[in-house]
Amino acid sequence: MTEGGPRIGIIADTTLQGHLLSSAVKAQGYLVVVNTDPANIESSWFTSTGLDLWVVDLSHEDRWSDFLDQLLEQAVVPILFSDGQAPARNSPSYPRWERRLLSKMLDYVARPVVVEALEALPPVKPSINIPTPNEFRMVAAGPVPERVWVLGASLGGPAAVKSFLDCLPVELPVAFILAQHIDGSFLETLASVLCRDNGFACRVGYDGEQLQHGTVLVAPVEYEIAFTNTGRVVSTGKPWEGPYAPSIDQVIANTSMRFSERAGAILFSGMGNDGSIAGPQMRERGAPVWAQDAASCACSSQPDSARDTGCVGYSGSPEKLALALVEHVRQDIRRTVH
Repeated sequence: MTEGGPRIGIIADTTLQGHLLSSAVKAQGYLVVVNTDPANIESSWFTSTGLDLWVVDLSHEDRWSDFLDQLLEQAVVPILFSDGQAPARNSPSYPRWERRLLSKMLDYVARPVVVEALEALPPVKPSINIPTPNEFRMVAAGPVPERVWVLGASLGGPAAVKSFLDCLPVELPVAFILAQHIDGSFLETLASVLCRDNGFACRVGYDGEQLQHGTVLVAPVEYEIAFTNTGRVVSTGKPWEGPYAPSIDQVIANTSMRFSERAGAILFSGMGNDGSIAGPQMRERGAPVWAQDAASCACSSQPDSARDTGCVGYSGSPEKLALALVEHVRQDIRRTVH
């Protein structure tokens, strides 16, 4: 959940821009308490302490010069002027526009605090029991993973990812790398909880760790990671770019760059749009990109944003995603063998 999120006021002189700004801001977990045009704003709001930031977008600033003078003179909280009309939500440039907006907002207000009650996630018997296909036994165990899938998650993600993993047969010949937006102090707890009720090994993917079948590596928060040809995790020596840590987009991009069509990605519940920039690029390389369906998400902004790009080839609940992955890998092995 989000607690004590910053309160945002939006002023736009077109209804469409006000709607797009409001949707983008809410998707990041902020509370929009005012959304109006300059002609209808109440002057008392300029001096109100009920806001933490004004986000202003005026396509015709010359018409609102008196209003702007009043706003600049009387506002008691910071003002962020948006950098132009938002593209359509299904435009390839929309995720970058939304990312720029968030990055600028973080110069003025803190990110909403996301609290995940990790240790309170109860053991739940999987709703489905997926048997191990015979094809999985054809895959010889080796030090280099045949397939590497990124799991991207944010708010509500731990419960969804755990449900997904709990349904999978541990013999699945896939190595997982999880990019979960979370405070770094909770990484070890997250790793222990995710695999508490299944046969997977789960640990933080620090520099030097090895991707391997039956293992879930959790991307560290402190630095960006990439991968060698053999699937060993290496630190780039740089922090994650952008407002998210770890960055799902960078994890997808680095995984896709190294493993190409042997990779895949699933975007689970979360705020924002992390993953919607690198997801289409992964899809263009011939690798699948899937997402949790909105109905089963605690917060569907993140998978919805990926779907808006057109890169998502399959959507489903965590349980259905598990079924689909097992079948996808089974068919892939059959094609390879025959």
